[in-house]
Amino acid sequence: MNGPEIVFEVAPELRLFVPHERRRGRTGVVTDGVSTLGHVVESLGVPLTEAGSLLVDGRPVPASYVPGAGEHVEVRAVERPQRVPGAPLRFLLDVHLGTLARRLRLLGVDAAYESEDIGDPALAALSARERRVLLSRDRGLLRRREIWAGAYVYSDRPAEQLRDVLGRFTPVLVPWSRCTACNGTLVEADKESVSERLERGTQTSYDVFAQCTACGRVYWRGAHHAHLEAVVADAVREFGGAPGV
Repeated sequence: MNGPEIVFEVAPELRLFVPHERRRGRTGVVTDGVSTLGHVVESLGVPLTEAGSLLVDGRPVPASYVPGAGEHVEVRAVERPQRVPGAPLRFLLDVHLGTLARRLRLLGVDAAYESEDIGDPALAALSARERRVLLSRDRGLLRRREIWAGAYVYSDRPAEQLRDVLGRFTPVLVPWSRCTACNGTLVEADKESVSERLERGTQTSYDVFAQCTACGRVYWRGAHHAHLEAVVADAVREFGGAPGV
């Protein structure tokens, strides 16, 4: 670009997105004089989903603002908790976030997930059609204009990813109410009604069952239940909700 130069500064939380030479604080950026501030911010590596208030010389401006020579641009991080207006809070996760999707479902959070890579355009269109917050570690995907809402998942560790999402969006937690396989709703089921789906050892060892109303999968307190209980207990303790059964 060959135009007016602005002074650019991002919040510490966002510095991982920009080149190393811009992480020390205020730096000069030469613009073309016609691009919007939103375009400039994204061209420097920061997804707009992660940008909170945009300030020019200390005053808030929209992403459509065109910065002029010598102006000081400050990009703040999204305020937490972040409110998503206009629809029930629902998520859509990309193909790389399967463990996070299952843990959100374990806590009763509506989390759609595509186990196969359906492509960025299809994911963005699904986000818009179903009004879901798209969660991804793909910055390019989050820059697509057609997504309804989105958020970058900062960690590559599932436990930290879960804390990040719960802390940012504070969804209502209703543990043990969703199918971790398909996101459907669970209901109590008596042993007789699900016996054909159970192995003999399970039939003789357990008496309490739940079944997914969407895919029919049956759940019980198996050997892995203690680990899942720990995940639920930690989330409920930190973010609220009912532990469930």
